[in-house]
Amino acid sequence: MRGNKRSPDNPAEWIARAKSSLTLSSTKTPGVLYEDLCFQVQQAAEKALKAVFVSRKIPNPYTHDINALLSGLEQHGIAIPEPLWRAVTLTSYASDTRYPGTTSPVTKEEYALAVRLAQDILLWAEEQVG
Repeated sequence: MRGNKRSPDNPAEWIARAKSSLTLSSTKTPGVLYEDLCFQVQQAAEKALKAVFVSRKIPNPYTHDINALLSGLEQHGIAIPEPLWRAVTLTSYASDTRYPGTTSPVTKEEYALAVRLAQDILLWAEEQVG
């Protein structure tokens, strides 16, 4: 039996999920593709940004699009530091790279960059949530 339901209205729950996804993204074991790790990286950034929406009581958009999430926060008067906009590239990991044959394989270097971008988003989101 499952324990207590976690509240989607609690930004700390979103941050915890973001951290969990980022941790999962670092579990490179034999047979695990960088594409699948990058999916978790994207999820970490997405959940971290949604924590900011929740903390500010802004309706949480149902999207995986990092650009849409950053733009939505900006439209509500939240200043987005310029370097965070680089994380819009993570959106492709939510869909494009999840299936074979749609894109080139993700390289180790692309994966490492994606992790850094998600870490930046998560740190910023934690500051915003408080």
